[in-house]
Amino acid sequence: MESIAIAVGDMTFDGLASGPADGELVLLLHGFPESAHEWVTVMPALAEAGYRVVAYDQRGYSPGARPDGIDAYHHTRLASDVLGVADSLGAEQFHLVGHDWGALVAWSTAASAPERLRTLSILSVPHPRSFAAARAHDPAQIEKSGYIDFLRTPEVPEEVFLADEASGLRRALAEMDPTAVDAHVRVLSVPGALTAALNYYRAWDDSLDQIGPVSVPTLFVWSTDDVAIARAGAETTGHWVTGPYRFVELEGLSHWLPEVAPDQIAALLLAQLAVGGD
Repeated sequence: MESIAIAVGDMTFDGLASGPADGELVLLLHGFPESAHEWVTVMPALAEAGYRVVAYDQRGYSPGARPDGIDAYHHTRLASDVLGVADSLGAEQFHLVGHDWGALVAWSTAASAPERLRTLSILSVPHPRSFAAARAHDPAQIEKSGYIDFLRTPEVPEEVFLADEASGLRRALAEMDPTAVDAHVRVLSVPGALTAALNYYRAWDDSLDQIGPVSVPTLFVWSTDDVAIARAGAETTGHWVTGPYRFVELEGLSHWLPEVAPDQIAALLLAQLAVGGD
């Protein structure tokens, strides 16, 4: 695995890459409060299968791609980054995988630029239309989504997460391997990084919740012990996919799927990637 820098316009994204340079590109999008490191235990299996696998620290997480202001973190800009990264890596078409906020960015990308994607693989977070309906009407999802309003408030979440040597962040990530926790905390403890990451929530608006259906071949993986996502939105996601669709429910696993079940996730991704291969 190698560390790479990906230039997109006047921004530079920090990334990790593995696999043959001429392999089909697979882009991996991390969630909050994480970093590209969340994929390091999944990437080797994909690379060994011949794919060029790239995980990058998204806008705000990468020091060279950290613009000021909440509007800079609107989902349309994040989706534009995905296409820019693929362009920089020389891929007209590519496979896209997203978890947590990376899932929302991936849904947005697939809805706006389906012609660029070979396949879409989503972990944990339903299609935004299904997720919005569940947050509005499903009691279980309403309860699980209570944290969102907190994360959208100015300044306070930064103080809570970063106080006492980032003990709040470490508690949020406590289920992970300590090496992964250290990697994520290192990225988000840099001045300005956590505010940028939280701006994803602060920029979240109805335009994300109202994106259209997705037509590319789609895999959606949800786990029954997900602390943030209830069943209702997961089960209705297929209503918003018009292309080939596979829904996989994993029993007894938490929200942090790439890190708590890397072998299972890698196997599911490999099966999905084969759907869109040459």
